[in-house]
Parts: sequence; structure tokens; C-alpha cells
Amino acid sequence: MKLAPLGGAPSPEHGRIGAEMSVAPAPSLRSRSVIAGAIGNMLEWYDFATYGYFSAVIGRNFFPSDSPATSLLSAFAVFAAAFFMRPIGGVVFGHIGDRYGRKSALLLSAGLMTVSTFAMGCLPTHASAGLLAPVLVVLLRLGQGLSVGGEYTSSAVFLSETAEPGRRGLTGSLACIGAAGGILLGSIAGALVTGLLTPEEVDAWGWRLPFLAGIALGAFIVVLRRHMDDRHIDEALGSDPALADHRSPLRAAIAIDGPAMARAFAMNLGIACAFYVVFVYLVTYLHTVASIPQHTAFLINALAMVTQAVCIPIAGALSDRIGRKLVLILTAAGLALLSWPLFALMAGGQVVLIVVCQIIFAVLVAGYASVIPIAFVEMFRHRTRCTALAISFNASMALVGGTAPMAATWIVHHLQFTTGPGLYVALLSAISLAAVLTMRDRTGEALT
Repeated sequence: MKLAPLGGAPSPEHGRIGAEMSVAPAPSLRSRSVIAGAIGNMLEWYDFATYGYFSAVIGRNFFPSDSPATSLLSAFAVFAAAFFMRPIGGVVFGHIGDRYGRKSALLLSAGLMTVSTFAMGCLPTHASAGLLAPVLVVLLRLGQGLSVGGEYTSSAVFLSETAEPGRRGLTGSLACIGAAGGILLGSIAGALVTGLLTPEEVDAWGWRLPFLAGIALGAFIVVLRRHMDDRHIDEALGSDPALADHRSPLRAAIAIDGPAMARAFAMNLGIACAFYVVFVYLVTYLHTVASIPQHTAFLINALAMVTQAVCIPIAGALSDRIGRKLVLILTAAGLALLSWPLFALMAGGQVVLIVVCQIIFAVLVAGYASVIPIAFVEMFRHRTRCTALAISFNASMALVGGTAPMAATWIVHHLQFTTGPGLYVALLSAISLAAVLTMRDRTGEALT
């Protein structure tokens, strides 16, 4: 795909986007672009969720050990390693999005993830390939981490910039729906595989099926995104004279938006941890700690994801009415206060209590996760937005998001602190709450 740099001289009416946006796509084109921007996240999170759900099986097949906990920790360590590629992916795809257009970044990230996900299902195991098997797993996970580093943030930026005036919160939250939809699909795939196959069949070959099925989802997303249009965004916003002295979006982002990037990093710590503890690690936790059958754990997780998907647009629309800051304060405070007690209740193994607790988690996570990307978009300038958002978001994801399942496993199995993951989520959510209290609420203001 040939990339052409964005250009165009600014004109007085092109300095801002929002209620006064002078160039806008036709309604039908806007709708298609919004769908294409939102649905692409499904593939990224489908793959990451699938790996997390089958981490115990992957650990036995690729990182065999006399200790099941050690194999599980190894699998989650590779899960975390992929996240450390996300800041690099943020720089790469952020540069592409800021320099060559949002569409180019979204197409390339979807293509890379499609290939990596399918290849994961084709890998030889340690029993047949020896040390080559875990090496290949690591390499593929690094490629997937690179891809997802640009996907979510680029789609959040694209959706927010494409939004109709006064509906930026609702439209921007659709990026989070795509992510929730991907994890829901992963839960459904996990439930089907573990429900239809015996544990021996799942260990032998069944775990491959969700990865191989990712090729269909990826192909659909790539075709859909080929027809999206981002030209109206650049035409409306024009170029930013403040960036003229900087040679790259990365240098410009650090020079101009450095303090905002630091705040965004802190604001994202709590949700980065909560999301992956609740919707990726918790399936393993319920099975290994609460002694819940794995199939039941998948079904509970799927129910929680449905709850989250319903709450996401509600929270996004609510933020358009009462402001991003208030929604973020309420949900961050909820996670800080309730995470530890909720884990204490779930550790008892009572299915009804587990369902209630995970639904509460789903509501709180949905409220925060749906609004935070729009708040970030409003913090940064157009010409550095993809880069600044991607770096701050992915750095926090790499530090505490990708490591959350591994840290939770270590807390539970090595410290023998079964409710410890809840306390971990609570502490990081408290840090994010403090950062949110210092932000300026730009709800309703025009993007620059």
C-alpha cells in the first residue's frame, strides 16, 4: 500500500473541529467509517483474550514444567512481553496516523494482527519442535503487541474526530465496544471449545481453533476498512503551525504535549490493570482458586462482557451530558473502593455471588474505559494526537496491563494472597483517580 503524506495549508475555517466543523462526510459515509473504525478492535482483543483464556493450555504445550504454576507464569510472561511492544507500536502507527492518515494506520495494524493470529494456531508445540516452539510463540506475540499498539488508539482518535457535534462521547466509546466485542467473541469461542471437546482434546488441538478462526474476522475487517475515508478530518483541521519546527510527530508530541502525556499515563493505570485482571485473568482465577469449572467461568465472563458492551455507549452518551471528568471520577472511585471486597466475595466459589461481582466490575470498567479515550483525544492536538495518545496509553498498558495476569498469578500462588489481585486493582485505580482530579474537562469544546 502506497502512503502519501498529508498536506494542505490551513484556512481560517479549518482551524477547529466540532460544532463549527466546515468539512464533514456524508451521513452514509460517516456511518460506514464509524463502523469500520470501531469493529477493527474486535480482532485485536479477540486474539489477546483467546491467548489469556487458554494460557494454562498454552503453558503446558509450549512451556512445560513439573509445576503447573510455573508453566502458567511462563505463558502469562509471554502475554506481558507482547504489551512491552505496544509503546513501540504506538510510535510506529502513531507516526503513520499523524503523518499519512488514520486510515493507513488502521489498515496496516489490522493486516499485521490477522496474519499473527492465524499463525499462532499453526505453531508446533514443544513436544514436536523443542525450544523453537516457545521462541516462535514469543516472536508472534511481539508482532501482535506491535499491531495492537497502534490499533486501539488510532481507532479512538478516528472515531472521535469523525463524531457529530455533541456526540463525541457516544461515538468515541464505540472503540471500546469493539474491544469488548472481541473479548466477548473470545469468551464464546472458549466456551464452545471447552464445552464441545474433552480436556484432552482441548490440550491436544482444540486450543488452536479460536486462533485459526481469527482469519475470517481479520479478512472481514481489512475489507471493511479499505472503504473508510479519513480525508474530511485533515481537510477540516488543516495543519498546525505550532508543529512547524518539529521534524516528526514524536518529537512534537513530547515537546508540546509532554505534561498531558504524563497525566494520561497516570489516568490509565487503574483501568489497564482492572481490564486485564477482570476480563482475562479472572477466568483462570475462578477455575484454579474458586474451583469453578472452566466452562462455567467462560460463561460468567461472557455474561460480564455482554453487560459491559451494553454499558459502554450509555456511559459515553452520559459523558456528553454531564462531562467526562465526573464519569471518570465516579467509576475510578468505585474501582478503588470495591475491587478488594469483590475479590473476597468471589474467592468463596459461590456462583451467584461471582456473577453479581463480575457484573459490578463490568459496569465500573465499562464506565471508565468508554470515556477515557475520548478524554485523551480532547487533551492533544490533531497533528500529534495519534502519537501522544498511543505512547501514553500503551506505556501504561505495558507497565501494568500486560503484566496484570502475571502479577495476579504471582500474588495468588507465591504470596498465597487469594484476594490480593483485588487490592492491586484498587491501589492502581486510586492513583488514576488522583490524576483525573487534576484534569481539565474539555467536554463540548472544539478539537484543535
